[in-house]
Amino acid sequence: MRRAALIALALTASCAAFAQADPVEEFYRGKTITMIVGTGENAGAVEAYPRALTQVMKKYLPGAPNMIVVNMPGAGGIKAANYIYSIAPQDGTVWGFITRGFISAPLLKIPQANFDSNQLNWIGSPSRTVSVGVVWKASTPVRTIQDAMVTPVVVGATSAGQDTAIWPAMLNRFAGTQFKIVTGYSSVGQVDFGIEKGELQGKIGFTWASLNSGRQLQWLQNGLVEVLVQLGAEKSPAIPASVPLALDLARTKEDRQAMQVIAGPGATGFPSFMGPGVPRERVEAVRVAYMKSLADPDFIDIVKRQGLDIDPISGAELERIVRDIHDLPSEAIDRARSVLPQQ
Repeated sequence: MRRAALIALALTASCAAFAQADPVEEFYRGKTITMIVGTGENAGAVEAYPRALTQVMKKYLPGAPNMIVVNMPGAGGIKAANYIYSIAPQDGTVWGFITRGFISAPLLKIPQANFDSNQLNWIGSPSRTVSVGVVWKASTPVRTIQDAMVTPVVVGATSAGQDTAIWPAMLNRFAGTQFKIVTGYSSVGQVDFGIEKGELQGKIGFTWASLNSGRQLQWLQNGLVEVLVQLGAEKSPAIPASVPLALDLARTKEDRQAMQVIAGPGATGFPSFMGPGVPRERVEAVRVAYMKSLADPDFIDIVKRQGLDIDPISGAELERIVRDIHDLPSEAIDRARSVLPQQ
């Protein structure tokens, strides 16, 4: 009897321990989270942040899964977004980091954008940043956005769905600039190489953080580029006040509303997300671990050494921003759609 009682007690204790086990921790133990960057290598901040996370985040994730970064360039991030949305495992082992222009691609009816950004599980953004338009001084006499309304400037992009194509198209349509958009580059990094080689004269849609990190930092320090315009919902205090905000260049109220459709994703900084089918408890666990990682001294040291900022946006706030973009008037969305360049 005594032995039976001890066995029963042990079984009860074992069952209780099993019942108390964290299912998220159990799932992630021994797994690998693949962090997909939706562009090629040398992509600046959009790639630097996830690579920094791989060095610190494991200790905050339940089950301590491994983490790797994989580049998946194609159509300005649309290829990666499509993959994460409908092909990748919907279990929390795939995490996307794509330049924010992809968010509005379905609304603007960009070809191949077969996803709904409003249905994605948003994790967060490490920094609020604004984009800018720059020209390479050695390749063009243009020095202000007003100059670009008179003198054509050749700028590069990966595809019509990527913000480096949408931004200049928007400025052409609603502010009267004369940007000549060349699409087809394999990555935003290749656009930068094209500028340095002289085959392009500039880039419209460069994040201020990226321009202040990596080899691009030398562009500013050595006075190789001129910043023409700020691209976002509002001006950044980090950028000289003399650089105008694109929205303020709109010629009519209707033009400004359409520009706001395109400017909306700029408020997301460097957004990251998981697929729509990932269990909510895993999304929440990753969100918590993510925000803890952004406050980790080692992470801060890594990104600061690369000239990057930390000004986090939570997953919940990203959800709201994306929802607000989808709730904009259909007339403004239709008007914004009209600016897209032909591929």
